[in-house]
Amino acid sequence: MRLTTKGRFAVTAMIDLALRHHSGPVTLAAISARQNISLSYLEQLFGKLRRHELVDSVRGPGGGYTLARHARDVSVADIIFAVDEPLDATSCGGKENCDIGRNGHSGKCMTHDLWATLSRKMLEYLDSVSLQDLVDQQRLREWQESGHMRNGRPTIPITPVAADSRVQEPVSA
Repeated sequence: MRLTTKGRFAVTAMIDLALRHHSGPVTLAAISARQNISLSYLEQLFGKLRRHELVDSVRGPGGGYTLARHARDVSVADIIFAVDEPLDATSCGGKENCDIGRNGHSGKCMTHDLWATLSRKMLEYLDSVSLQDLVDQQRLREWQESGHMRNGRPTIPITPVAADSRVQEPVSA
């Protein structure tokens, strides 16, 4: 089973939107240019994402799209289902009629349970990954590629700042 372009492009476009939502509405033309996805294809995808209340559209000058929910509240499974991407590895689409015609009966083929379990595990995994997780991964990747990290460690000193940075007097006994 392979995820089609529809699902991959929808997830990619949502990551792009989530990375930039703090700056206001994001145009599909901008996402199209950055991600090399056809504008007309994005329009179709975002129509479905809007109907599933994952994005909001803002009309007029300065318009575009914003996230309808916080990125931590949107799973990859939500995005994929919104664009009608099937997540089923069985040959029968989960209908348990994959053995039609054999010995005059219909039912599950010998490997049905294997593929049904794979489908369930994929769904569980995609449901456990939030859009925020993907945004955080992308930001880390950009940070690493910018030369600020080597071998998983920052190349510039990072000094943690405590929430309460006042110096406390030692307690005398």
